[in-house]
Amino acid sequence: MKKVLIGTVAVFIAMNAFDYVVHGMILAEAYKATANLWRPDMQSMMWIYSVISLVSAFFFSFIFSKGFEGKGIAEGARYGLYIGIWMSIGMAYGTYAMIAIPYAMAMQWFLYGIVGYVLYGIILALVFGKKTEATPAA
Repeated sequence: MKKVLIGTVAVFIAMNAFDYVVHGMILAEAYKATANLWRPDMQSMMWIYSVISLVSAFFFSFIFSKGFEGKGIAEGARYGLYIGIWMSIGMAYGTYAMIAIPYAMAMQWFLYGIVGYVLYGIILALVFGKKTEATPAA
């Protein structure tokens, strides 16, 4: 459980940093151009994203720990890819289906979401490390 908690903290920090770069910097102009689509009180609701990120980071780490094979960075990247596709497609294209955001924004959310989850998976692989092979006693 110790590695799950360390992984949770590491992924939570990475999620917030990555989200700042993507949403606060890269997509900032796109959000300004679509300002009429967003809640006027959205800034006061941002604490909800912190709670969502913390819960997501915990379950992302917890689920990883259950299937952890100790095969290194590639294992974390593969896990992040699978979860990234699963989580990002619904968020990006579900929002696109409900709100009149430009298709380019939905596609960027989807692609950046996958990249983020691959990064988080690699972080978990580093936190959990490689499993060492037990050598039989002679």
